[in-house]
Amino acid sequence: MMRDVAADLARWRGEGKEVAVATVVATRLSAPRPVGSKFVVSETGELAGSVSGGCVENDVYESARQVLGGAEPRLLTYGISDDEALEVGLPCGGEIDVYVDRLDPALGERLFEVVANEERAVCFTVLEGERAGSQLLVLLDTGETLGDGPPELAGLAAEIQRNGLLKREGDRVYAEVYGPPPRFVVFGAVDTAEALCAAAKLVGWDTIVVDARATFATPERLPSADRIVRSWPEDALPELQLDRDTAVACLNHDERFDIPALQGALASEAFYVGALGSRKTQAGRREKLLAAGVPEEALARIHGPAGLDLGADTPAETALAILAEALAVRAGRPGRALRDSPTRIHVEG
Repeated sequence: MMRDVAADLARWRGEGKEVAVATVVATRLSAPRPVGSKFVVSETGELAGSVSGGCVENDVYESARQVLGGAEPRLLTYGISDDEALEVGLPCGGEIDVYVDRLDPALGERLFEVVANEERAVCFTVLEGERAGSQLLVLLDTGETLGDGPPELAGLAAEIQRNGLLKREGDRVYAEVYGPPPRFVVFGAVDTAEALCAAAKLVGWDTIVVDARATFATPERLPSADRIVRSWPEDALPELQLDRDTAVACLNHDERFDIPALQGALASEAFYVGALGSRKTQAGRREKLLAAGVPEEALARIHGPAGLDLGADTPAETALAILAEALAVRAGRPGRALRDSPTRIHVEG
């Protein structure tokens, strides 16, 4: 990912060096690195990052050097055999498409700012077609665009949530998403809240706990929370600005917290809305939400009782079940056992 190599790129650019960037733009089977992984090479031969864990980096390095020497950008496809994968300690092979191009100085500098400031953006790269090699960076919050890519791509940016390929009028376009990490907003400073924050941080998510009870909402009880908001949900929600990269969990078992928290979450674009409680509690909560004016179709978004069926009992186990469900929802997966899944292990890239 760009943030993984941003420091190296910035240093090389600060030294006036040209840079080539190799990006995994598609994967098939059990690929060793996800879409968006990057391997970067400076004009003096320095390198950083990875696109395969070691299987194909030598060849990609040579291609990067050629591009830095004036060759055209190129789209490379590698089939990584099981034998090759095992040589570098990988459990299985896979297939990847890697795009290698010179880093455009102006666009690169703006991308560094995007990464550093956690701005929401999408960068389009035309891989094949009449405009091959052109790029367009779209800043989602301001509408700013930069680059020589097809301007009509800007209209697609708001709907793109994951790195991946687009097909449009014969062109093959790669879209890469930038922005802050997902957030988990937890209503209720209970013991499960700390466990959920700790688990979410392991996968790189930011965490916020909201609770009006100052005695409960303390750093000592919630050391894993990135932020603690001591407010009632209706007061906290306008400031939190729940968006499509936000998961919400209501853990209080208290209508004074749960009803306004769920109302706000369901009125937002939050990708996951979970609520603890028995099926009886869920039914009663549903009636109160309907009485409060929440549309019936919106209630289907609530995952309650929250979490996958893992047999969870302790707060830590419950937190794991909730996080697993949120991950599955974000990836558009049902959360079944991989053994029983008809789809590939990794999300299609």
